[in-house]
Amino acid sequence: MTPALPSGGPRRVLVVDDDELILEVAEMSLSMVGGWEVTTATGGQEALDRCARELPDAVVMDVMMPGMDGSTAAVLMSQDPAISHIPVVLLTAKAQAAEDAQKSGLPVVGVLAKPFDPMTLPAQLSTMLGWTA
Repeated sequence: MTPALPSGGPRRVLVVDDDELILEVAEMSLSMVGGWEVTTATGGQEALDRCARELPDAVVMDVMMPGMDGSTAAVLMSQDPAISHIPVVLLTAKAQAAEDAQKSGLPVVGVLAKPFDPMTLPAQLSTMLGWTA
């Protein structure tokens, strides 16, 4: 279930990746093309902490990161009643990993392949998240 958005406010998305370039491109895409508020994190534990503090409308998270990976963080989010309502979209550079994640029963609403097109990223996420323009 997608949480209600503040009236008239922009969508708030947390982007999580250990690659600074991916974070920068995703942040620019989602803020400039999508008009969303974007915060970033560089690992799974930081993502969990930020979700608990900031309650974003969605999380876009890399699968493979050092320390806690995105799959583990998504499972832990789903088990925490305070943040389990936040939808997660996984990012992966490996096509097979994307297919495996979708079939594995992970608590995610979708999987996006890297590299992604910055001009269409907000529209792709909106579709996966069931958000209308």
